[in-house]
Amino acid sequence: MKIIILGAGRVGGTLATSLSSEANDITVVDSEESRLRALQDRIDIGVVSGHASYPEVLLQAGIEDADILIAVTGIDEINMLACQIAHSLFRTPTKIARIRSTEYASHDGLFRNEAIPVDVIISPEQLVSDHISRLIDQPGALQVLDFADGLAQLVAVKAYYGGPLVGQQLRYIRKHIPNVDTRVAAIYRKNRAIMPTGNSNIEADDEVFFVAAKDDIRAVVSEFRRADRPYKRIIIAGGGNIGMRLAKRLESHYSVKMIEYSKKRAEYLAKNLQQTIVLTGSASDQELLLEENIEDTDIFLSLTNSDEANIMASMLAKKLGAHKVITLINKHAYVDLVQASDIDIAISPQQITIGTLLTHVRRGDIVNVHSLRRGAAEAIEVIAHGDEKTSKVVGRAIEDIDLPEGATIGAIIRDTEPGDHHDTILRSPELAFGMNRDENSTEPAQSREVLIAHDDLIIQSGDHVIVFVIDKRYTRDIERLFQVGFTFF
Repeated sequence: MKIIILGAGRVGGTLATSLSSEANDITVVDSEESRLRALQDRIDIGVVSGHASYPEVLLQAGIEDADILIAVTGIDEINMLACQIAHSLFRTPTKIARIRSTEYASHDGLFRNEAIPVDVIISPEQLVSDHISRLIDQPGALQVLDFADGLAQLVAVKAYYGGPLVGQQLRYIRKHIPNVDTRVAAIYRKNRAIMPTGNSNIEADDEVFFVAAKDDIRAVVSEFRRADRPYKRIIIAGGGNIGMRLAKRLESHYSVKMIEYSKKRAEYLAKNLQQTIVLTGSASDQELLLEENIEDTDIFLSLTNSDEANIMASMLAKKLGAHKVITLINKHAYVDLVQASDIDIAISPQQITIGTLLTHVRRGDIVNVHSLRRGAAEAIEVIAHGDEKTSKVVGRAIEDIDLPEGATIGAIIRDTEPGDHHDTILRSPELAFGMNRDENSTEPAQSREVLIAHDDLIIQSGDHVIVFVIDKRYTRDIERLFQVGFTFF
């Protein structure tokens, strides 16, 4: 696949690195030659120095026969114009643009072929705020990933001494929570992946990835660690785009305070947030944190544009008694440094964004891709098509599917006709009715069901299959496995 990436910054550079290892023809365009040289020193890609939206520069990059244009420069207008030129002059099939401003992104009718031809809009700030919101909704989780519009979730949790299942085998989880179905997709012990079986023992400090219906997540988390109390008090350090989006989402459900260093920005935030208390000052000011009762804070979120400021503020907040700290970190080198520190969760905007971009680059009918373990692993939601003659998965039990090494099917999401019932099904009440429903129709609405992947579960055409791959080098094998053909080879 021939892919042109506009912008060699953090997102563009991380994406180029990820895609270059998958036999893609990658060309990166940027106006700063130093960024391009740094990328070329690390990976085998083509580079073009120049203004990302100039037609001649795009021609040098090979836009005439490109399959995908991904515009992720730091300027929305350049990204939009590049997509317009790619469509109008070169008829590029797929155009993806990073749009940070809500003034643009909030107008759905703006991005269509008759106006500004952008096929997919990526907003890193929105993705990061969504990611953090899911972590807050599920106390105790290290990562929470949505599949099938949130009907099923893949959750990472650190097993702590004292958890009911710690020191026991996985097969006992059904005895502990008999009314909840779940599957452990992977276990990471001292950064080494372990493919789980029913006889696998859970040890303290293991990082466990499991799949379950959204409503069952808390029950499963409690098996691996002492249950965290529901969060109530939140302090957000940094009132930028991410901080403001998050405060708007949380303020009606939690007690939210925000610390913003810029007085002008703080005034803007105070006018545009309804219930959030906005404070002017430094998040590293010990006196300020103590005055705001940091010791009673459930979550301290450090979301400024400075990694160094985020790390220092988070470590101070933890020292002063904050129950949990979540820190935004852009530099990969810093992530390794904070793993053994007091910081509970380090958020990488690049990795969150990359997963969404990969969804539109992967071959096959891919619905979701989540990049995990700093890009080493992936969780994929892929739709099965065909029948027993044309598909290698449809009509087959999970135990009979030839999965690549290190791959696990965690669950499937299936559309069911009204009146269907299955004992192993976990329903989502909010999605069970009204999906794509004609308001004037008298027919019952179709429901969607989460079926946890047990060995005898048979995959049907149209199923959304959640696959966990511990080594992303095998992702292409997953794509080929789900491709429909006339016969098997």
